Amino acid sequence: MNILIVYAHPEPTSFNGAMKDLAVQTLTAQGHSVTVADLYTMGWNAVAGPSDTAVRADPDRFSLAREQTIAMESGTIAADIAAEQDRLTRADMVIFQFPVWWFGMPAILKGWVDRVFARGYAYRPGRKYDTGMFKGKLAMLATTTGTSADTYAPDGIDGDILTLLWPVHNGLLRYTGFDVLPPYVAYMPAREDEAGRALQLEGYRQRLESIETTPHLFFHSAEDYGPNERLKPGVLARSGQQRNV
Repeated sequence: MNILIVYAHPEPTSFNGAMKDLAVQTLTAQGHSVTVADLYTMGWNAVAGPSDTAVRADPDRFSLAREQTIAMESGTIAADIAAEQDRLTRADMVIFQFPVWWFGMPAILKGWVDRVFARGYAYRPGRKYDTGMFKGKLAMLATTTGTSADTYAPDGIDGDILTLLWPVHNGLLRYTGFDVLPPYVAYMPAREDEAGRALQLEGYRQRLESIETTPHLFFHSAEDYGPNERLKPGVLARSGQQRNV
């Protein structure tokens, strides 16, 4: 497979950096082709705005969705965005490598998504979820936390880790058509000793070696929803933070 790692951490010697390096080594050894988008090293511009297009469709009033759509249709999307879209188009699988900061992705990674997942490229009317633009591609989150696995348990003070990651798993990846693997979460590596960190890296290596056989996260198919896009009566909610009401 062609695998793209979108890496978002400012310190190369961080545990996130170690996970990224391990992924490159492990996946390459398996025969995959690996590309890394190192957002901090690239100096990625995380702010979506008027500069994202070479030519403004409406110079009087800026609408990001409208400008992105027309830029994709006319080939006038900014060069840095086009380069990342080319990487994403060629990828069979994408790994997002990042630390959980304030219960979400670092701003630089969110900004990569805002700009690269442009309307007209990553989504358009009638192309979402089961019919998403990236149908057939695979994605996985590889992340670290500052607190323990207990705090991110379903009854933990920080809440269930899968609930925390639902906006990314469902609202970004599944929405655009990806099949999604369960995340690999390294819990509070900064508080581990060397043996503990080595154990977490070994767990990640094993996950990477089994990506083609690991069951995907479950998401309800379009057939489970009614015309109001709510689960049909009698369908048991099974994915993420959805629940029957």
